[in-house]
Amino acid sequence: MIDRANAEAATFRVGVAALTYRADKAATEPGYTIDEDVDWCIQPLRGIEPETFERLRHLVQETIVDPTSHRVAFNSALADLVAPEEATP
Repeated sequence: MIDRANAEAATFRVGVAALTYRADKAATEPGYTIDEDVDWCIQPLRGIEPETFERLRHLVQETIVDPTSHRVAFNSALADLVAPEEATP
């Protein structure tokens, strides 16, 4: 489980990365790789189990490259990891 604030931070970062991504970015920005963006986006989620982390890394990359096709899967996977809020009496 992750804190909701960390999930929101990851979602924000993926949105920024998706808005600034271009297929030719590596050609116009020497040294750039999409892994830079993926690492930045997933940083708030460090600490989850490795298998889940790698699955989310993959979803983050897909969402950056093609947000329309992958945002629902990314948001659903992230929502599944958010700790349920404590019930109030």
